[in-house]
Amino acid sequence: MKGFGVHTSMWTMAWDHAGAERAVAACAELGFDFIEIALLSPEKVDTAHSRRLLEKSGLPAVCSLGLPEGRRASSDPEAAEEFLALALDQTAALGGRALTGVTYGGIGERTGVPPTERERDNVARVLARAAAHAKSLGIDLGIEPVNRYENHIINTGRQAVEMIEKVGAENIFVHLDTYHMNIEERGMALGILDAGPHLRYIHLSESDRGTPGAGNVRWDEVFAALSAVEFRGGLAMESFIDMPPEVAFGLAVWRPVAESRDVVLGEGLPFLRNKARQYRLV
Repeated sequence: MKGFGVHTSMWTMAWDHAGAERAVAACAELGFDFIEIALLSPEKVDTAHSRRLLEKSGLPAVCSLGLPEGRRASSDPEAAEEFLALALDQTAALGGRALTGVTYGGIGERTGVPPTERERDNVARVLARAAAHAKSLGIDLGIEPVNRYENHIINTGRQAVEMIEKVGAENIFVHLDTYHMNIEERGMALGILDAGPHLRYIHLSESDRGTPGAGNVRWDEVFAALSAVEFRGGLAMESFIDMPPEVAFGLAVWRPVAESRDVVLGEGLPFLRNKARQYRLV
């Protein structure tokens, strides 16, 4: 995935007919290069409908998710493998180029202690099988490190690279997120430098998940580091507006993160696009 995209959370977290039509139309109107579809319930997605919408708009797509409870790779590897296989099938069916996100675990998955070697081994086996299935479908598989409050398995760019090296599949990539990096990395540039050639995708999200440019993320450091590693992957704007309760719970979003969608798109989007142009990433 290349260019500048956006996560569908800007318009919907339910990828039903209405949500898909609203999000795709808005993305096309705003001139995005691709769309990231939140594939939280892959079994409910009408892939033929989504594919028609995407092809008509000319928008490439990537899908993302976190593993639901009871299907987490560290503790329920067989169930996780089955869920990821379905999600990969649906991603390919709707025309998506990759499945990414917390593909190794669940949002809110914490045991209260550091991850064990058995948990890591389970995750690696699940990801290896998922990567092989993804390869058979002609798509890639991403790993998104998230902060310690959302998952205890992979929190940094270096940990993601270690897992990729443990798995050993060529079609697995690192997917960073500036919101999580702002919490977990010792420097915003460090996670990007650690991920290096494995980095093919990044979420551009503010420190409070709101309007980019209005928080604490050191954006010049982020974009300079991306330029330094010659990043040519997908730059996806992500901000959470009007979250459904079950998603807000997992992400711990308890208050509005921005005044409105119009503010995020009207102020945050131009800010990010200008930075990307400034550092010659688009």
